[in-house]
Amino acid sequence: MTTRAAAFACALSLAGCSGVQSALDPAGGDALRIYWLTLIMTLGGTLIFLLVTGVLLYAIFAPPERRAWLGGRRTIVVGGLAFPIVVLSGLLPYGLIVMRDTDVPMPGALQVEVIGEQYWWRVKYPEEGGKSEFSTANELIVPVGSPVTVTVTSADVIHSFWIPNLGGKIDMIPGRINRLSFTAERPGIYRGVCAEFCGDQHARMAFDVVALERTAFEAWRAAQEKPAREPDLPFLSRGRALFRAAGCGSCHVVRGTEADGAFGPDLTHVGSRRTIGAGQFPNNIGTLAGWIANTQHIKPGVRMPSYGSFTGEELRSLAAYLESLK
Repeated sequence: MTTRAAAFACALSLAGCSGVQSALDPAGGDALRIYWLTLIMTLGGTLIFLLVTGVLLYAIFAPPERRAWLGGRRTIVVGGLAFPIVVLSGLLPYGLIVMRDTDVPMPGALQVEVIGEQYWWRVKYPEEGGKSEFSTANELIVPVGSPVTVTVTSADVIHSFWIPNLGGKIDMIPGRINRLSFTAERPGIYRGVCAEFCGDQHARMAFDVVALERTAFEAWRAAQEKPAREPDLPFLSRGRALFRAAGCGSCHVVRGTEADGAFGPDLTHVGSRRTIGAGQFPNNIGTLAGWIANTQHIKPGVRMPSYGSFTGEELRSLAAYLESLK
């Protein structure tokens, strides 16, 4: 599906239904096919509903001598047998053809691995073409116009990976590997969500998909492959010391330091991400400090404890250090 086709679909998207999380605002070929399938099925169902309702009202209110034909053999054969066969014989193959052409793996696709966890997303870009492997969290950065294959699984319960603007959804099942393929046809920021109830914070488990032009994507990937930057201010050095002293490195990785925990999100470049808390808050020093101090109050049930023992100054320096990791 070409960029022109995706733009055409955007122009046809239903008024008021466009946005960063809308299956009615397709930004890729697969989403466009699903969009048209939805329109055709909805229109067909509406017309059939109106037809059946009209016949029902006629049967109720028309004089007996005028509605006698409704019980005739021809009406039963045409309306009760031939009509459903013809309609379903047309819609079923159409739906099967659409689904056949959707989520098709493409050669040379960018490979990304995503693991669903309660209640966030672990994202890994494997080594390929001489480029190093690295991990991030709650963000999927992809190049515009290039196919992407996302390999998904779960670390705990069943989740479901869905980016409404870009394609269909797929289950993330512990112990099982599933794959989803799509191509973003226009630059932008799109919202992905978990579409399978996975616990108390299921509704607050989102992620960003950022579609960049190829040069911007390559620059982003090159930056992500580097280790964490060294603090260049005493205030930031104080924050790094607090990060170490509090044992944050036992759960989180910060490449280039001794922090090598594998339980929580990789924080090597956490300051470059748009949001924290799996899409819940904008990423800045204030929200980072609030998250650290009151995690369980902000998002009860997540596996990170609240660190309310830090003083205000300590929280600011720790949050400033994390925000500097770009």
